[in-house]
Amino acid sequence: MANKQIIPAEQILPPKLFILPIIGKPIFPGIFTPLIIHSNEDVNLVHQALSGDQFIGLSLTDSADTDDISSTDLFRVGTVAKIIKKINLPDGGINIFVSTLKRFKIKKFISGMAPITAAVSYLDSTNADSDEVKALTRALITEMKQISENNPLFSEEMRLNMVNIDHPGKITDFITSILNIDRLDQQKILETLDIRKRMEKVLIFIKKEQDLIRIQKKIQNQINEKISKSQREYILREELKAIKNELGLAVDARSQEYNKFKELVDKLKLKGEVKDQVESELEKFSLLESTSPEFAITRNYLETIVNLPWNPPEPREIDMEKAKKILDEDHYGLIDVKERILEYLAVRKRKQDSKGSIICLVGPPGVGKTSVGKSIARALGKKFFRFSVGGMRDEAEIKGHRRTYIGAMPGKIIQGLKIVKTADPVFMIDEIDKLGVSYQGDPSSALLEVLDPEQNVAFRDHYLDLPFDVSNILFITTANTLDTIPSPLLNRMEVIHLSGYITEEKVAIAKKYLIPKSLEKHGFKKRDITYSTEALKAIARDYAREAGLRNYEKCVDKIHRKIAKESYFSRIKFPLKIEAEGLVKYLKKPVFQFEMQKILKPGMAIGLAWTSMGGETLTIEAVANPGKEGFKLTGQMGEVMQESANIAYTYVRQIADRHGVSRDYFENNQIHLHIPAGATPKDGPSAGITMASCLLSLVTDRKIRPFLAMTGELSLVGRVLPIGGLKEKTIAAKRNKIKEIIIPHENLKDLEEIPDYIKKGIKFHPVTDMSEVVEKLFR
Repeated sequence: MANKQIIPAEQILPPKLFILPIIGKPIFPGIFTPLIIHSNEDVNLVHQALSGDQFIGLSLTDSADTDDISSTDLFRVGTVAKIIKKINLPDGGINIFVSTLKRFKIKKFISGMAPITAAVSYLDSTNADSDEVKALTRALITEMKQISENNPLFSEEMRLNMVNIDHPGKITDFITSILNIDRLDQQKILETLDIRKRMEKVLIFIKKEQDLIRIQKKIQNQINEKISKSQREYILREELKAIKNELGLAVDARSQEYNKFKELVDKLKLKGEVKDQVESELEKFSLLESTSPEFAITRNYLETIVNLPWNPPEPREIDMEKAKKILDEDHYGLIDVKERILEYLAVRKRKQDSKGSIICLVGPPGVGKTSVGKSIARALGKKFFRFSVGGMRDEAEIKGHRRTYIGAMPGKIIQGLKIVKTADPVFMIDEIDKLGVSYQGDPSSALLEVLDPEQNVAFRDHYLDLPFDVSNILFITTANTLDTIPSPLLNRMEVIHLSGYITEEKVAIAKKYLIPKSLEKHGFKKRDITYSTEALKAIARDYAREAGLRNYEKCVDKIHRKIAKESYFSRIKFPLKIEAEGLVKYLKKPVFQFEMQKILKPGMAIGLAWTSMGGETLTIEAVANPGKEGFKLTGQMGEVMQESANIAYTYVRQIADRHGVSRDYFENNQIHLHIPAGATPKDGPSAGITMASCLLSLVTDRKIRPFLAMTGELSLVGRVLPIGGLKEKTIAAKRNKIKEIIIPHENLKDLEEIPDYIKKGIKFHPVTDMSEVVEKLFR
């Protein structure tokens, strides 16, 4: 008995083992490790092992994602382990601590399904005492020390364990278990019983690990070098800034800009969303490098922010006397327009605000819409900004571009506020009736928000993307006609009509404004050139017969240019007086050969029309051609005007017998009605009574009285219905020496609004029925 070796109890290994499948990586002999077990089958297997000899076999599955594991899914070589301790987990699983002892090989499976049991044989390592193994052992320990020094995951305890293990096979197994090696490669090492070969395999993996660590270290060094350089530069810059601040020197450009923006933003007293967004942009700006593309975008955005008038405007006192004086100084006539503007200013003065203020000035070109807007700004003591929307087809012109686009900029509203630098300027939006629509959006819809007093308190420009109060702006829009303005937009505006000027008004304006302005523009003194009243009337009559004064001003400028040229090439004695007879020398032949609208024979009548260029007189002509019955229309008439002509024809045919006209007349004649000029499109119902009068004059062969004009819509039963644009039509009649005008009775209210100096010399005949018109047609 004394010669027998004493064997520890845990080394008496059973011939049969419960096999616990290992899904992760194989577990090598000589290791004390915990295992967490969740599946019910494995938990039952552990309990059975504990109730017996407490040994289990640990065998690796051939796939890491195997479900329903059976004996066919397991490798035949594994590790036997003794269960040292078991801890129950709250989720029903268990945590066991095992001590792995030795390799085994499965001879056969006793049970192929859970719990898997097998008959095993135990494997011993070979070739443990050769010199090569000793040399490889030293090489392994040396290489692993190098790895452990560069890998923080290797603890001091691991290093000590590696040094204290005295068996080459166990050292190899320990190193394999802690290296980052693929599970299948580890299984191959587990199955290698020759220690020298096992060491050689492990040494190859150590070399691979060292190569990875070397590359990782190189990358890390490069990153650290960059970080260190950036940190060093940052620290040096901060120190430089501190030194410059201490010495009172200028800091770097970016910091200077940041400090400037910060100071300006603090003065703005921003609140809520605006404050949060601007502070966020400021912080971003401080962190951006000047070479970054975002740097310029953010700087431009902050420049826009700090140049906008965010603070509420100071209340202004409106001096009504001064406002009236300015309007009278700047504009001749326009009495009703001035009255409307003064009424508006009076309301503003009483309310002490300008919210909800949108004025629309409507009138022909050249009547002074833009200059009226400037006068309003001057009368209010406010800054004036004008932009035109004529032909605009992109809503971004109004609401700006989003900052995602290169070259993005705010819309015209924000641009204007940035220029005037005050929250309550006067904004003039010119040509609002000529807005376009395209695939890029509808600018008129974008203007709805701008011109709506309920919405523009928080107007959001796409570029700013912040609420901005534009309700303190006094918006003035201009248009030549209301027909093309969308009704939702028109409803937001207070319309003021500016009619055209009669000859006397043009002469007075020329004397007071146009001639002095033109003389100064062309380098003449006020007394150098004078005009006779007849000459000024002749310019209005023969060269500038439109409703406005633009062509009149061009004619005056042309005369002064000619005189300026002649003063250098021929002797001209100043002062020079321009007479009516001398206009041909400077302006050539008259553009308009003034022919008073005359009734030359039966079948002619003078009508009054309104166009976007102002009022006009029309001579309507009709002739009868013997032959087949018919009614022909020419002169570019629109659909409404053609309907009016047909109504007039039907009405005259109905009443013809009362005036001694045979009914056979219409059956035996084709009547042709024409409205000159043929190249000009015409439309509207207001020429109804004029066309009926023209046809009645033709069929009765009676000439209409001279100097008589008329306007009014005719119904099928002979009623005379109201029309629009009476003031413009009256001005056109006065220009053409008309003495009498027949108007609808319902237009008397419009007649009262026309100034007396325009009505002077004209007799008005209000009528309700065509029979009253007929009474006044003939002598």
